[in-house]
Amino acid sequence: MIKDFTTHSGNWFKMGLLILLVTFCFDSFAQEETNYFILQDVISLAQKQSPDAQIAKHRFRSSYWEYRSFKAGYLPSLVLNAELPNFTHGIKAVTQSSGADIYKEQQRSYYSANLNLTQKVGLTGANVFLQSGLSRLDDYTDSLTHQYLLTPISIGFNQPIFGYNAYKWDNKIKPMRYEEALRTYLETNEQVAITAGNHFFNLLLAQVEKSIAIKNQSNYDTLYNIAKGRYMLGKIAENELLQLELNLLSANAAVENADLEYQNMLFTFKSFMRIKSDQPIILVPPAETEYFTINMDEAIQNAKTNTSSGINFERQILEAESQLNQARLEGRFDATINATFGLTRQSDILGDFYTTRMDDEQVSLGITIPILDWGQARGRIKMAESNLDLVKTSIEQARIDFEQNIFLKVMHFNMQKNQMRIAAKADTVAQKRFDVTQKRYMIGKVNDVLELNNAQIDNDNAKKGYYNSLKTYWTSFYDIRKSTLFDFAEKKKLDFNPEELID
Repeated sequence: MIKDFTTHSGNWFKMGLLILLVTFCFDSFAQEETNYFILQDVISLAQKQSPDAQIAKHRFRSSYWEYRSFKAGYLPSLVLNAELPNFTHGIKAVTQSSGADIYKEQQRSYYSANLNLTQKVGLTGANVFLQSGLSRLDDYTDSLTHQYLLTPISIGFNQPIFGYNAYKWDNKIKPMRYEEALRTYLETNEQVAITAGNHFFNLLLAQVEKSIAIKNQSNYDTLYNIAKGRYMLGKIAENELLQLELNLLSANAAVENADLEYQNMLFTFKSFMRIKSDQPIILVPPAETEYFTINMDEAIQNAKTNTSSGINFERQILEAESQLNQARLEGRFDATINATFGLTRQSDILGDFYTTRMDDEQVSLGITIPILDWGQARGRIKMAESNLDLVKTSIEQARIDFEQNIFLKVMHFNMQKNQMRIAAKADTVAQKRFDVTQKRYMIGKVNDVLELNNAQIDNDNAKKGYYNSLKTYWTSFYDIRKSTLFDFAEKKKLDFNPEELID
């Protein structure tokens, strides 16, 4: 890393700060406590409390809990189901021992409690379960009778044989979605830094333009008063006096316009930063700028590895492959195995469960064989295959555009060092030219007021150009961070602790 601390930056910082202090004293702000902000203060504050930062935080929280819910779905689930009680009273059909049905009034109550433990098996798509339950039936129809049914344990599973295994694909896609959400949050955080930097420099430029307008107003007021004396002595023509008076009037209007623009930028700045205080704000321009060159290959590699776009490309292909796999397996020959083994005991007395033993087993194999679907399954497969090819083609082009975008951003950043030096030198030269021209005019060695006007315009534009150059540098700096999720100044990958956003 090469540190280039220009002499111009330090001198202009001191001079600019002095001018700004005088300006705000002129506006009667000196009696109030003033808040001073540097660029890093503004960015840190924006990343904590700006609306964009809050929206990014809530979006990430949603993705976080979605992923947590997905992971929890693969943990054992324990559920208690109970009916306490289920009472029925009415006339219903009752089957007699002879096989005939008769209608008879019935009055019953039913109580039950079942404990179910289930577990998904993502590798095979099976569901394994363990059950235990107790139920009681009270019949009040003829005389009060009680019956109990106990299932100490029942073990079973449900296993699709040829079906689409959503669990397997979710195990691949859901973690990628969560990782993409992590990276998206970091990118949004860097975008907040870019936006905050733009607001900072917009307000700073308005602040500087206001101080320039006040300074020009003071200069032209002095020059106009000197010119009136010279005109009375016949040393200058009337048109020159009138030109200076016009310049003074323009300077007075410029002060009002600059103040209006400043108030507008201040409102926008405070709104984005969510600053509710009415205390005066003064922005301090960056006094030191660290210049370094970014390696192109390193930037592109970090962009591919770290950013949400890099993982998004892979996720889109995986989702298209999942859809194709689903289309190939659904609507075709399918089979499912269901098996249950358990112990079930019935007794009229609660304490007699262990005197008898009754097993309860069940095994079934279900198959589905499509005989005639008029080509629906084949059509779904062809559509999924076409969609996969389309996704691959789109991503191939998107990757080319992605790398080209990184290439241009790195080139733009690497040229900022020279651009900043040119802007700083231009500001120094323009300031010196204006000072010399103004002094020569005041002592009468320069009689052309247009030359003075040109020197003043060039000086103002050079100062604005310097601050615009600063804005471009820092915007490019954070844009590179956003595009690669890598801090090339500190030589480290950007990261954060997700748990800090959840608390």
